[in-house]
Amino acid sequence: MTRDMLAFDLGASNGRAVLARFDGDKLVLSELHRFPNALHNKGGLSYWDAGALFAELKEGFHAYSRDVGGELSSFGIDTWGVDYGLLDAGGGLIGDPRAYRTAVDDDMDLAWQRADKHGLFARTGIAAMSFNTVYQLYRRVRENDEQLASAHTLLLMPDLLGYFFTGDKLTEYTNATTTNLLAADTASWDGETLRLLDIPARIFTAIDFPGTLRSPLKTELANELGLRNVRLAAVGTHDTASAVAAIPGEGSFAFCSSGTWSLFGVETEKPMLTDAVFAANFSNEGTVQGGFRPLKNIMGLWIIQECRREWAAEGKAFSWDELVRLAKREAPFRSVIDPDDAPFFKPGAMLQKIRVYCLETGQIAPETEGQFARCVYESLALKYRHALETLETIKGRRIDTLNIVGGGSQNGLLNQMAADATGRTVVTGPIEGASAGNALMQAQALGEIRNIAEAREVIRRSFPLTVWEPRQTQAWQDAYARLLRYMEVKKHA
Repeated sequence: MTRDMLAFDLGASNGRAVLARFDGDKLVLSELHRFPNALHNKGGLSYWDAGALFAELKEGFHAYSRDVGGELSSFGIDTWGVDYGLLDAGGGLIGDPRAYRTAVDDDMDLAWQRADKHGLFARTGIAAMSFNTVYQLYRRVRENDEQLASAHTLLLMPDLLGYFFTGDKLTEYTNATTTNLLAADTASWDGETLRLLDIPARIFTAIDFPGTLRSPLKTELANELGLRNVRLAAVGTHDTASAVAAIPGEGSFAFCSSGTWSLFGVETEKPMLTDAVFAANFSNEGTVQGGFRPLKNIMGLWIIQECRREWAAEGKAFSWDELVRLAKREAPFRSVIDPDDAPFFKPGAMLQKIRVYCLETGQIAPETEGQFARCVYESLALKYRHALETLETIKGRRIDTLNIVGGGSQNGLLNQMAADATGRTVVTGPIEGASAGNALMQAQALGEIRNIAEAREVIRRSFPLTVWEPRQTQAWQDAYARLLRYMEVKKHA
């Protein structure tokens, strides 16, 4: 029997509804609906439009009913991590959810005055990043925020959207780990941190795990959408967890989920909580199988996305393929940046930020669109090498291959650069990794597959994979030495 499942995959810039058909052997994906997702600003803060996202997800269901018309078994939702909505006593949403781009480093520094930085890591296994939910919430505590004071329930973004459809108030494990509030040893909320920071424990819900079924669509929504007995499945609701579930890796491999962010890491059964992991600022995020993903958040394609937006505002609308072609024409290693340098986190004026970084590190700044694009792609590849070498040191074992999934895996130039920079074989695919992983956890919830091993066998049977062999040169070695030198200079600036 073939199962129809609907995978909703939302990123920080766009979302999609993907039909996933599984016949017990292979998985076939087809996009039904795609929509933009953008921040809106009010009073100096950034927000997500939860109502608009809910409407777009309903349109995904309508597209299935209209264009496919089969029997839909389930649906699953994955999004970015850390962001949340607050519900009042009646279950109503208290304002639009704040967006993580509002975060500043002061949020962390003030929290650490009450909850020690190392202690936070030791309990939760999560790296110090200003946008983590714990710091977002403590900011509201400090501000005596009325919305937080009146809240009865906190739901992370994918669980909030799921609640709109089913009424379920649950928090899925993989996304819960991104909050910096989940105890790594018990997979339960960290009461010590909540107490130290005066974050109300009452707002947190029970935890559930990927591969389980939640409630069906509310009756009024089922009638509106023309669907019956369609249940929400708990998937890897953090999009990276879903993407990693779809990685066909074997042996000693690292993964990179490549998109707005590049999430670079490995899988382990137990969290890695050593001083070396703490010093490297790696996170132990959750896997769909209930384990951990020691990983590094690298700024990713966000930087070139912001450059592209600036060029479009100037009347120069480049496709991604055009930017790759322009980058290929330019001389290599003219300019190198650290993608994780703090100014690159905030939106706006990205071209100028790159120029300033280059000038501050004694380099020639990019001038043409191709030079900017090549600078970003080469710098990302070099930062992948830095993350890979850090992981090898932490694990005490060589990593043989790098598996890249997600939208960024369509960039052949970056894929080859990643192989050249790391000196490792790179395997790319599936492109829609998060949607595939989302669907496979739905299939597990429906009893069609048993575990992650079977899920990855399905991936290997279902999707074409591309292999990129390294072509290391002295120029790559020299460029990497430059990156390390610039990182050191900026650290002490």
